[in-house]
Amino acid sequence: MSIPTTLLYIIRKEKEETAMADLNVKISNLKLKNPVMTASGTFGYGLEFQDFVPLNQIGGIIVKGTTLNPRQGNDYPRMVETPKGMLNCVGLQNKGVDYFVEHIYPEVSKIDTNIIVNVSGNSPDTYAEAAERLNGLEHVPAIELNISCPNVKEGGMSFGVTCSGAASVVREVRKRYNKTLIVKLSPNVTDIASIARTCEAEGADAVSLINTLMGMSIDIEKRAHRLSIRTGGLSGPAVKPVAVRMVYDVAHAVKIPVIGLGGISTAADAIEFLMAGATAIQIGTANFVDPQVTMKVRDGISDWLDAHGCNSVTEIIGCVD
Repeated sequence: MSIPTTLLYIIRKEKEETAMADLNVKISNLKLKNPVMTASGTFGYGLEFQDFVPLNQIGGIIVKGTTLNPRQGNDYPRMVETPKGMLNCVGLQNKGVDYFVEHIYPEVSKIDTNIIVNVSGNSPDTYAEAAERLNGLEHVPAIELNISCPNVKEGGMSFGVTCSGAASVVREVRKRYNKTLIVKLSPNVTDIASIARTCEAEGADAVSLINTLMGMSIDIEKRAHRLSIRTGGLSGPAVKPVAVRMVYDVAHAVKIPVIGLGGISTAADAIEFLMAGATAIQIGTANFVDPQVTMKVRDGISDWLDAHGCNSVTEIIGCVD
């Protein structure tokens, strides 16, 4: 049985009266009260989880992918469970950036934490125009560019799998967006560090990684694909070792902050990413299993730091050479 949110808050409040490690971190100009964020597409707009966790105690909420124009997403079935993970091909279903500004923003702006919008597009210009419409929102201090979207001019190849593709998006968005710019990197590449350096050179303030790994699942009885478009993105604990390695590589290749994600479901997982060089982490698929996981991971990090005599979470960031 899960512990009620109010009881969790009381327990935590009592502990805060004793000495605790400082959990504050910075992503460029973005100040986070703790390094735990939610991953886009797994936490809705945050409001859906308000009965389970105190939203204002999460370091940052990255809302579901938002595009310039509404998208219907892919046909069903578009999610399938796999050993230690899941595949999805939802296809960025959303009502568009204007709908977000007019209907969602007035509600999420009341949450006392960092609200970050994940932005997607099918050309550098559509990314940039969507970003520009978010630029004036006072309570959206940052955006996260999902450059794993297909570049229709190059036969559907994702922008994020080449340095030139990544550069084209970041460069155009940077011209029209002046707040904190995070770029979410695709793991479906041979050299993710080079792409991270390219994003840094074009003006990215931080990078987040990894996005999902491409995978496939087949129903052997039906002799058919389990997903409507055959392939989908693999997430969950199965991808964690790959994600930790890529975070480590990128953290040693760039000077901007790195946000780590991919298979995090416990405080130990999160600490592993922090030690690999991540300044903050995102929790994704685990939210579907346990809607209170963000607070459990935050509290677990705090407990570990206290137990190991650390005064601040920054002491362990990148501590593994």
